[in-house]
Amino acid sequence: MSPERAVQQVLAKYVRAADRLDAVAICNLFVAGGKVEVSYANDGKQELIFVLTGHAEISHGISDIMRPHPPGGWSQHTTFDPIIEVSGEYATCDVQFIRFDTLGNDQATAGWPGVTKGVAEAILPTESGYYQSILQKKADDWKIANLKIFHELPFAINL
Repeated sequence: MSPERAVQQVLAKYVRAADRLDAVAICNLFVAGGKVEVSYANDGKQELIFVLTGHAEISHGISDIMRPHPPGGWSQHTTFDPIIEVSGEYATCDVQFIRFDTLGNDQATAGWPGVTKGVAEAILPTESGYYQSILQKKADDWKIANLKIFHELPFAINL
């Protein structure tokens, strides 16, 4: 596998773990002193909201700061247009993302016609922006050293 593809797979693993709110899986993708910096665009200017450093803080961010999915709910990230550059033991990866939150129901609000079955309710875009990361080669794996998350939608969090 090419180094660029290996770096892209780290991000793919990150967004899948984020959708599951799996703090252990996310921490395994970071170097020991890895950092997550979360910002949002405030009138076009990036404003830093918070920084998490190290596995303990990153785990706390996933387990205790992020809102759990409601019953019947889940999230789905899409990432696209990756720009990946590899230079020796370091790489950068810049991608656009959208996160959708889905709320399922065994029965549609208006009811299902006849004997129709399914899961339906709402799919809403809740986050969008850019993931800009610096990765470091550790043994045979790439690990995230720094992940900057730039939100383009209004963003609020209860710290």
